[in-house]
Amino acid sequence: MRLSEIKPNKIVDARGSFCPGPLMELIKAIKEAEVGEIVSVYSTDSGSKRDIPLWVQKAGHELLGVFEREGFTEFVVKKKR
Repeated sequence: MRLSEIKPNKIVDARGSFCPGPLMELIKAIKEAEVGEIVSVYSTDSGSKRDIPLWVQKAGHELLGVFEREGFTEFVVKKKR
């Protein structure tokens, strides 16, 4: 499966939210998701580029991609446990 074919089960639009808002929104969405589901987070906060990948690794999930979109960054995460 190519990354362009990934369809998230949930999209968290945290644009305009400041650190640690986007990460907190991701954590909440991951807790509510089933194992194997994909959560996409939209963030305009530059700290998310560091914080979200670190948390995903520490929490044992899978970062499928980080994409620069027009005016925001999209983080695509798969819940692993």
